[in-house]
Amino acid sequence: MHQPIEIKLQQKSRKLVITFDSGETFELPCEYLRVYSQSAEVTGHGPGQEVLQVGKQNVNIDAITPVGNYAVKLHFDDGHDTGLYSWETLYDLSKNYDAYWQAYLDKLLAAGHKHPDINTQVTNLL
Repeated sequence: MHQPIEIKLQQKSRKLVITFDSGETFELPCEYLRVYSQSAEVTGHGPGQEVLQVGKQNVNIDAITPVGNYAVKLHFDDGHDTGLYSWETLYDLSKNYDAYWQAYLDKLLAAGHKHPDINTQVTNLL
């Protein structure tokens, strides 16, 4: 399991920059981390109970709290702070960013919601 050796918040660009012990560095948008929170509010209490997060484009992180030697708690400026991000989860979200982000955009589109990145995706297909 890879562990972060550095986690930096870039509030101005609303990104979390994570460097893992593998030497890999990833920049994850706060919105992405918020919509993929591991809290029950987002994931539900079981398969099929996920709650689509809408309108989180401008969300930012106010604070990061370490949780033991295995996770961090991200405190978002929309008041959400109930999900823990284990090292394993952060690495998975980092490595699979493109696929997970597209899946989120697809769910938004299917539910009839707009997002600036959906327009970019559609334009690129034309």
